[in-house]
Amino acid sequence: MTDERHPFDAAVALEPIGPGRWRGRTHPAYANMVGPFGGITAAVLLQAVLQDAARQGEPVALTVNYAGPLADGGFEIAAEAVRTNRSTQHWTLRLEQDGAVAATASAVLATRRETWSAVEAGFPTAPPAAALERAPTAGRPPWTRAYDMRFVKGAPRLAASPPPDADSLSLMWVRDEPPRALDFAALTALADSFFPRVFVRRASWVPIGTVSFSVYFHADSATLRANGAAPLLAQARAHQFRNGYFDQAGELWSERGELLAVTHQIVYFKE
Repeated sequence: MTDERHPFDAAVALEPIGPGRWRGRTHPAYANMVGPFGGITAAVLLQAVLQDAARQGEPVALTVNYAGPLADGGFEIAAEAVRTNRSTQHWTLRLEQDGAVAATASAVLATRRETWSAVEAGFPTAPPAAALERAPTAGRPPWTRAYDMRFVKGAPRLAASPPPDADSLSLMWVRDEPPRALDFAALTALADSFFPRVFVRRASWVPIGTVSFSVYFHADSATLRANGAAPLLAQARAHQFRNGYFDQAGELWSERGELLAVTHQIVYFKE
C-alpha cells in the first residue's frame, strides 16, 4: 500500500508503546552518509514531546546531544516531563536503539504571553527565492533532496578545488521538498539543513559529526501557520575552527522578515 503522507510526516511518525515511550523508524528520504540526517533525529525527538498528552505550552528551546551512530531501522524514545511550572515545562528525552543510547535531549516548553518585544538581529539582504536556481543534489546524500535550497552565498563546493573562502558565511532560501506547511518539528529539521561550515570555508570534504545541536524558537504556532509552505531565509556561520571541532550559529527568517528561530551547534571534524 502506498504511503501518501509527506516524507517528513512519515519520518517523524511515532507509535506509543507505553507511558512516555514511543517507537519510530528511520526513513530513507532523510538518510545521510552514515545513518539519518541529524535534523530529522532532532525533529522526531521533539515530536515525542509534541504528541505527549502531558505536554503544556509550545517549544522555546531544544538541545540534542548525539551520543552515537543511529543505524537504519527501528528505535525507541523515552520522554519525561521532569517539571511543570506556571509558565514553563521541562522535558528530558532519550533515543535508544538495540539497547544503546544514540541521543539524549532536553526540551523546554512555555506558555507565551504578550510583552514588550524587539528584534536586534538584522534581516539579511537577499534576492527572492524565485530568482535563484535550486542547488544541485546529484552525488549528495539523500536528505539533501528533501529540501529546496537556493544559495545567495556560501554554497558548498565539494566537487571543485577553488581557494578556500575567507569566511564560512552561508545565506540561502530553504523549504521542504515537496513543499509542506511549517510547524515546530519541520522548523527544527530546517535549522540543521546548513552544510557543515568546514565544507564552505575549506571547500573540501572531511569526515564530520554533530556533537550537540540546539534550537531556540522565537515563533509561536500562529506565526508558523501564517508562514505556510513559504521558503525561509537561512543564514549560518562559524566562529572558530580549532583542534578538531567547530561551532555553527544560524538564523531562520520568514519571507516577511520575522525571526523564527536561532540555532547553535558544535561539530567534530577529522583531518
